[in-house]
Amino acid sequence: MSLAALRMALREALAQEAAGGDSAHDLAHSDRVWMHARTIAHGEGMAPSRILLCAAYLHDLVTLPKDHPKRAKAAMMSASAAGPVMQALGLSPSEVAQARHAIEAHSYSGGGHPTSPEARILRDADRLEALGAVGVARTFAVAGALGRPLFHPDDPFATDRPLDDQAWALDHFAVKLLKLPETFLTATGRKLAEERAQVMRRFLADLARDLGAREPGW
Repeated sequence: MSLAALRMALREALAQEAAGGDSAHDLAHSDRVWMHARTIAHGEGMAPSRILLCAAYLHDLVTLPKDHPKRAKAAMMSASAAGPVMQALGLSPSEVAQARHAIEAHSYSGGGHPTSPEARILRDADRLEALGAVGVARTFAVAGALGRPLFHPDDPFATDRPLDDQAWALDHFAVKLLKLPETFLTATGRKLAEERAQVMRRFLADLARDLGAREPGW
């Protein structure tokens, strides 16, 4: 089966089997992760494979809210659910095992350790989604779903208070997002991540001007 045909089959399977989810972890998110994975693979001198394609589309087969007590296990649950899907699509046992490892190891909250090229690429591709303009949009989409306010009304950039991204969406930029580039595992992914982090810093500077606040040093 060609990559194009497999991608079509995966999209159909994902639409049927994805368990709930949200606007930050929908089919469009998987499409973008596959796009990023291809870009990173080519940048690293590696041809995109069936393993990488399946991992990109099935990495969020099971999604749980960020405040769910089993959130850290979502990647393992996704890998388990992805196995039968890949088997039905004709992947070999070796391909299934390698794709499952990539899925298990991609998660930030799960603390996985990617050991294969595909796993490292998938983790970088997924983390790119948390950065740049899309990252800004997803941050506030998730915060809205959790009922969290956009920012502290009196001290939006935590100049005189502790950061708390469980209470204020904007704090998540400093607590986690702007630190992500240093966690990337491929040179290509890290370069893209640093570019996207600058997009977020420009957004923060614009927001500070809109609010009449001092630009943060994040």
